[in-house]
Amino acid sequence: MPLQLTRRATLGAAVSTFAIIGRARAEDTLKIGVCSPLTGPAAEIGRIQLNSLRLSAQQVNDAGGVLGRKVELIIEDDQTTNPGIVLAYSRLAANPDIVAFIGSIRSTQVNAMAPDAEKVAKPVMFGGTDPTLTHNGYKWLFRCRPNDSFSARVMADYGVNTLGKKKWALVCSSDAFGTGGQKALTEALGKLGATASLVQPYANQQPDFTPVVLAIRQSDADILSSYFTFEPDLGVFARQVRQLGVRLPWIGSPSIASPVTRNLAKNALFGTYGIADFLPDANDESKAFAAAYGKAYNGGVPDSGWTYDAMQILARAINDAKSTDPQKIRAAIIAIKGYKGTEGTYNFDENGDGLRGYNICKNVDGDMKFDKYISFES
Repeated sequence: MPLQLTRRATLGAAVSTFAIIGRARAEDTLKIGVCSPLTGPAAEIGRIQLNSLRLSAQQVNDAGGVLGRKVELIIEDDQTTNPGIVLAYSRLAANPDIVAFIGSIRSTQVNAMAPDAEKVAKPVMFGGTDPTLTHNGYKWLFRCRPNDSFSARVMADYGVNTLGKKKWALVCSSDAFGTGGQKALTEALGKLGATASLVQPYANQQPDFTPVVLAIRQSDADILSSYFTFEPDLGVFARQVRQLGVRLPWIGSPSIASPVTRNLAKNALFGTYGIADFLPDANDESKAFAAAYGKAYNGGVPDSGWTYDAMQILARAINDAKSTDPQKIRAAIIAIKGYKGTEGTYNFDENGDGLRGYNICKNVDGDMKFDKYISFES
């Protein structure tokens, strides 16, 4: 064979070999795309929830992986902004080897990325609690926390029937999360014969809540409720509530139970109540997860279990589907019933909602103590 042909043949064989190796490497791991707030106001919560996700992926891998392959997390920073998550998701979606996605916990960001997620047509596990996210015709969104139609009903039930309060001051962010929560809570209170004496929206990431607190103080409300999107905002608000002499019983959305919020607000939140989709001592699964998290991260405490559950549910669904075909994974997720996770027992419906209840907890000297679990299955 002439030397030139020999070189061409050798080169062709090398290219073919590298192509085969490249395909093999692409198939070595099962890739999950993750939109996570590595920067911005939710960066600290993002760090904790990303730790939870990594722990979950490691446990999946230790148990044999998914379809016999190790899980690999491909992470992009969503910057805690709507443009940031759209960019992060687009970068991930450009990778054809990614079979599903996880992110975000912020409803407004999920709303921003949802149209693109529908076009990509692969499952997205998320933690945002705006009820409309699973009722706008999106078929690829799967929620791993209870939505705010349930958070509102639980808050109203406990505040009215346990605490005996009928005149409510509602403080809520003006984004999708806050307005959705406020609307749902107003409706839930009305069904229990209670009223919203004050509805006070606020803009995210403002440095001073004095006008909001003064409006509460001047109202005739006998209980304060809150839907805060960002933990730093809630920390500032809590300190000003106490500084300005407001002493109403207070029940808040899950951010009030966050370790980040409690660290910022300290004794300003002592004695308050919260609803929490996750509490370390709420059930056997959350206890085991919290113990594993503490062991893996130097005694740290998880903020929630939704990212942990999301990974476990995806792994189960893909294994059940015996395929990475998106339609088969989607069907397998919807078929999951009675799955006991750290956030509760998952029973997915056609809309993509899996949970329908919340834990009630009380801040006792900085620690969140479990009181009861309230669930609404319809």
